[in-house]
Amino acid sequence: MFTGIISALGQIQAITPQGDGLQLRISTPLNYLDDVIVGDSIAIQGACMTVTQVDQAGFTVDISRESLNKTVGLATLGSVNLEKALRLSDRLGGHLVSGHVDGFGEVMHFAEVSSKDTSWLLRIAAPAELAQFLAYKGSIVVNGVSLTVNLVNDVIAEQAKCIIDINIIPHTLQNTTLAALKVGNQVNLEVDLIARYVARILGHKIPSA
Repeated sequence: MFTGIISALGQIQAITPQGDGLQLRISTPLNYLDDVIVGDSIAIQGACMTVTQVDQAGFTVDISRESLNKTVGLATLGSVNLEKALRLSDRLGGHLVSGHVDGFGEVMHFAEVSSKDTSWLLRIAAPAELAQFLAYKGSIVVNGVSLTVNLVNDVIAEQAKCIIDINIIPHTLQNTTLAALKVGNQVNLEVDLIARYVARILGHKIPSA
């Protein structure tokens, strides 16, 4: 489990074909991996991966073809958001995150709200099948970052999309890869864990005693 609070920026430095998947070598800040061992989980751009090798400079993960098909941003060199798995004693600064990507979103708009404002507006087109899990002031994970939804618009059903607006503060831009997003980019999305179970329960009748 994770919280969606990015703990470091890493760099995918090497990509090696491995079977039908890939092996990634990711560099990290100094001392970031002091408490990490082989077998631990680290979320990369919001996708939970298992550490297969680790040293002071970075770590290695193996990614299957299935994971590559279900995620974006893990098959190219460059910066990635990192979060180590949650300890039971940790603060839950974001929300409960599984590290399992539910679908791809597309950036439709990303710009400062105004010259007097300190936030940026990120507008994402999400798959229509995720709409039932998205709510005003609810949580969503974008490339591993826990964010708050400020608007949900289902009006373009003919395009099988649901539009969400998110406001992002400067601190988040400075400490995640979100600052590099451009219109047309795809992003990894994970819906709120609780919303997933609520939708499942509401879709089934509860047996009477």
